[in-house]
Amino acid sequence: MTDDVLRLTDEQVLELLDTDRAIRSQRAAFTALGEGTADLPGKIMHPSRHDDSVVFCYLARLSPDTGTVAKVGSVNPGNTAAGLPTVHAVINALDPVTGELVAVLDGTAVTTLRTAAASAVAFDTLATADSAELGLLGSGTQARAHARAVARVRPLRSVRLWSPSPERRARAARDLAAELGIPVVAVDTPREAVTGLPMVAACTLSSTPVLHGDWLTPGCTVVSVGSFEPTRSEVDQETVRRAAAVVVDDPETARDHTGPVVTALRDGLLTPDDLIPLGAAVTGRRQARTGSDDIVLHLSVGIGVQDAAAAWAVIDAARGREHRS
Repeated sequence: MTDDVLRLTDEQVLELLDTDRAIRSQRAAFTALGEGTADLPGKIMHPSRHDDSVVFCYLARLSPDTGTVAKVGSVNPGNTAAGLPTVHAVINALDPVTGELVAVLDGTAVTTLRTAAASAVAFDTLATADSAELGLLGSGTQARAHARAVARVRPLRSVRLWSPSPERRARAARDLAAELGIPVVAVDTPREAVTGLPMVAACTLSSTPVLHGDWLTPGCTVVSVGSFEPTRSEVDQETVRRAAAVVVDDPETARDHTGPVVTALRDGLLTPDDLIPLGAAVTGRRQARTGSDDIVLHLSVGIGVQDAAAAWAVIDAARGREHRS
């Protein structure tokens, strides 16, 4: 290891990777997946035998001129009560030619930004052009990041927000309203948060559904990022059943890790061919929305190529170079 390895803290990552740059990185990631040019080994998600945490490891390489990126970390649901992020991670980036370590980044900040940015890419690809209202399930770091990111791809007029804690959802609503300059209303039930709205983002760690499909209005686009284990399903099977299209980060990953997909495949509600890769939708290789009344569901668990794209965006910015995308 040489002395010129970049070491970037969470504050530095947040400074270098603004929302727009993060969205560009995720569009590049899913474009590469759609075109079949990215390296994406299988991810590891391992529930601990000691507590309710989950250890994970992601590997990927975006392109010939960006080296392999490895992210290792842990999901700790109990952190929410302590006011801490539920995900902590570290990212190592290797030189594309020599394989030498070139950068170590705080993975928590990267994960937050790239997850929300990928959801923005999904909404931009899948939602109707006139979608301008968002229902938000969750009030934590990830939920707030989603509101910011969606506001960059759609002209948001308002947000309705629910989370289990009245105090946290009220605080999040106040903060987002001040930041985005639009009405953000905290509501008492998840049903109130989503009824009649064209876009819904579910950002919870719930192992049981907080979103029910019979609440959704025709034309709604749903993005869910909390069902990252086979045992977690923050959306119910009626949501899957009502969806005209089910879009996932990567079909192989979704079949093994995404709770609602695992259940729907087991019960025969979906077949593997029904899963539309987001990259295929981004590149136009497959069509998800076929009409303005379609309900479209995107289930995301996160994949390594997202980290690879975001990490190299940060590295390029730190080196003073324009991002490759």
